[in-house]
Order: sequence, then structure tokens, then C-alpha cells
Amino acid sequence: MTKQESIHSGFGPTSTAEEILHGVDLSGKTAIVTGGYSGIGRETTRALAAAGATVVVPARDREKAKQTLGDLPRVEQGRVDLLDPDSIDAFAREFLASNRPLHILINSAGIMAAPLSRDARGHESQFSTNHLGHFQLTARLWPALLAARGARVVSVSSRAHQFAGVDFEDPNFQRRPYDRWQAYGQSKTANVLFAVELDRRAEPNHVRVFAVHPGAILTELGRYMTDDDLQRYGLSRDYKPGSVPAGRSVAEGGMFKTIEQGAATQVWCATSSQLAGMGGIYCEDVDVAGPLDSKTALANGVASWAIDPDLAKRLWTLSEELTGLRFGG
Repeated sequence: MTKQESIHSGFGPTSTAEEILHGVDLSGKTAIVTGGYSGIGRETTRALAAAGATVVVPARDREKAKQTLGDLPRVEQGRVDLLDPDSIDAFAREFLASNRPLHILINSAGIMAAPLSRDARGHESQFSTNHLGHFQLTARLWPALLAARGARVVSVSSRAHQFAGVDFEDPNFQRRPYDRWQAYGQSKTANVLFAVELDRRAEPNHVRVFAVHPGAILTELGRYMTDDDLQRYGLSRDYKPGSVPAGRSVAEGGMFKTIEQGAATQVWCATSSQLAGMGGIYCEDVDVAGPLDSKTALANGVASWAIDPDLAKRLWTLSEELTGLRFGG
């Protein structure tokens, strides 16, 4: 039996975050949800808070976060720009100064298929935002995760990890031609490899880590999609974020989901007792995903290069080099 095998959770692609948390009491728990003020991140914030958790939402655009989060109970706001290392450190210092344990960290923020741009250190923006920023944030929050004595970290990836593995020789497209979908796929593979290696390192400290494909949901993440991209999935500019009818086919990899359904798998990974004793796995449709056995893009399952433990260790070393930090240091 491999780690990537269904546990028959009893849930599925139409399950919602609210259904996952039915009867679950998160009172006294503290969560941080990056990107927790938009799309499935906001629904994740709402669902966790409704179950009693205190949820801290670090946001690059604090005014937008204030508007979208409104009067949700037990929700706090902070500021972080995942492209800015100083911003990440400042947010982490502020949270650590509160002396609270961190029971749940959901790294949900991200960008998709963006034009080529770089952060201040020269790193390609999708790799920097989706992976390196979260690597640094998790490292800086490590003392609070340890203090929870049973924390969970959720790395929100995508089925698009199947587009590309990590190019260790040129992760920042300094020598190869830039392809925005290859760059996105690389960053999403990095999200899964990060979960694999962090879980291996963190398990002795009672921190477990999961990677998640939330499903196909049209949100603001798709702001850079071209007309050709939209047409490939049977969409058009007439569709607005959250407006695609649930159940519409999306290639061979499933269906479009509502935002409530899209938040379900990451909420499940963050809270479910069904996953006790497990970690370092890739989940989709509120279950553990099987290995990818199809060469069709965007099929169900996880690609072998995303869960390879040797590649996970190699990415860890690269991430430390590119961020200039040692985990927990």
C-alpha cells in the first residue's frame, strides 16, 4: 500500500467546507490562512471561524480584505506580501509576539499564469509567491506551530502540477524561455514537494503536512487567463468569478466546483480526525489522491515527480539557498 491511496473518507467532490466541519468544535484553536480574503481562501476563513477558530488573515491588500471579510466573527487581519521577505518576517514577528500557538496554517494564496516578473531578489514571481514566500512564512512561524503540540500545515497546490516538475537548474527562467503555464506548474509541484519534505522533518514534533488540489473553481486567481485559455475550458469573458455552474465538465479531471466545494479539501486536511497519523500526502475531492496513471493533462491523481522524496529534499536545499534561511533559524 502506498501513501497515495484513497481512505474512502465518505466525502467527495460535491462536499462543502461546511459539511466537513459539521459537528466539529474548533474553539480555542488559532489558524492562519494566506489568501484568506478571496475565493476559496475566504470560504476557508469563514468555515473555520464558524466552527469556533480564531482565524488570522494576512493580506497584501488590507483594504480589500477589510471589505470582503466584513464582520466575520473571530477573524483578525494582518499584512503580508509574499513577494517581500521583509513583509513576511514582520508579519511572523507580530504573530509570534502574541504568544499564541498556531494549530492550523493554510498556505492558500497564489498567482496563476502571470506574465514574467521577478521579486526583489530576482526570483520568478509565481515560484516566489506560491512556494518561496510560503516556505519562508512557515519557517518563521515554526515556533508557534511547535507550541500547538499537534499542528497541521496545508499547502494548497493544484492539478496543474502535472504541467511541470521543478527545473532545479533554472527554476527562475533565467536561461530558458519563459512559459507562464510551465512556471505555474513548477510552483504547484513545489507546493507538493514542500509538503512531503516538511512532513518528514516535522512528524517527530507532532506537526503534519498535507498538499491539496482544491478543484476547478473560477475565481480571481484566473485574472491572467487569456481568451484562448478560457475557451479551452469552455468559458468566456461573460463568466465572472464564482459564476460557473457547478458540475460542468473540465477536461478529464472532474468538474467545476462552487467556492464552498472548493474549500472543502483544505478544510478537511486541516481538521479531520480521519487523517490522524498521516501526512506528506496529496489530497483531492476530500480524500487521499491516487497516483497519476494517465498522460492526459489535468487528470485525477498526483504525478510521481511531485511526491518523490529525493526531489523533495533537493527542493528543500534549493529553497534554503534562495531564501537565505535555515528552517527554524
